[in-house]
Amino acid sequence: MDIGIGLPGHARWTEGTTLVEWARRAEARGFSTLSVSDRLAWSTPEPLITLAAAAGATSRIRLLTSVLLAPLRANHALFAKAVTTLDQLAGPGRLQLGLAPGAREDDFMLSEVDYGTRGKQFDQLLVRLAAITAADDPVGPRPATPGGPALLFGGNSKATLRRIASHGTGWIAGDATVQDVQDFAPQIRQAWEAAGRAGSPRLVASVMYALGPDAEAAISDAIGSYYAFAGDEYAQYGISIAYTQPEQITAAIAAFDQIGCDELIFMGNDPDPAQVDLLAEVIGL
Repeated sequence: MDIGIGLPGHARWTEGTTLVEWARRAEARGFSTLSVSDRLAWSTPEPLITLAAAAGATSRIRLLTSVLLAPLRANHALFAKAVTTLDQLAGPGRLQLGLAPGAREDDFMLSEVDYGTRGKQFDQLLVRLAAITAADDPVGPRPATPGGPALLFGGNSKATLRRIASHGTGWIAGDATVQDVQDFAPQIRQAWEAAGRAGSPRLVASVMYALGPDAEAAISDAIGSYYAFAGDEYAQYGISIAYTQPEQITAAIAAFDQIGCDELIFMGNDPDPAQVDLLAEVIGL
């Protein structure tokens, strides 16, 4: 199982150079993937621009949106151009797009995008993206990766299963528990096989972490405020399942590996780039 790391974009970072330093250290320490989250009504950095900076600062590590709120990108051709440009900057095979419809209405209100039809808009975007990345099209440049970047879809709905089977390479589960993956993975495999897809869908799980003497405070501050929109109960649940101790992290790696995850990504909650090294030391990188 691959082990990736996520930028602390939802935490209280103040300088973009900090995130670039995370990217440099993540590659130097041998993590498989660098991911970045997405929100509009928050200080979270725009994911494609952030990964473009990371692409310029690195040469090997995979780059992943985890997850990008696809329906907010209402100009589908312009979005596809941004994706193919980033794919060119990163080089073949490095960029992967984790995509989801989004759950926060305020993100859509600020974008002046209709929240109620976001699923339909999402599907239209996927059709346009596929057309631009897979064939001759007036919109360029051509992607460096043949057919365009791999697509992972978030969520646990029937629509998620349909998108994985028709457009995707697999599933990405945010703030995941082992039980979450065990519950949904059989449905993914069933939909994949029913669609006649070859091979197996990729299963990626993402979890929250912080390490060191201030780990619990960092988790509480970052996750508590980030998920406050969903109510205190949900925010506290997010805090409770985050990892703050080395033994918790090693146990999580073993557990997610045992149930067949292809990759586990630890999302940072403390902006200090030393967090990259702390995690690498725990997992032996």
